[in-house]
Amino acid sequence: MKKLLLIVVAVMISSSLVFAAGLKTYQVTGPVLEIKDNMIIVQKGNDKWELAKDATTKVTGDLKVGSKVTIEYTMKAATIEVKEAAKKEKKEKEEKKEEKKKEEPKKK
Repeated sequence: MKKLLLIVVAVMISSSLVFAAGLKTYQVTGPVLEIKDNMIIVQKGNDKWELAKDATTKVTGDLKVGSKVTIEYTMKAATIEVKEAAKKEKKEKEEKKEEKKKEEPKKK
């Protein structure tokens, strides 16, 4: 009985940790090209990756230009702009209805 209870508790804790994880994390590894107060630039292959950082960014080790680093990051939307596609689609539907109405008398 105690083993069953422990298994149930372990499953509940692990499942709650999965949901608490939140955003998917990604990594980029390469040499540091530039460091500023609010960002770091890392070379990955032929690409330069510019990642934002702030006072809450955890840094372990001596971060300096030329150091090889692995940065773990998440993708988070800063702004979202909705285009007026809905109005355009509605207008197109109305135009199609009008065209059908015009064609109906011709069929008779």
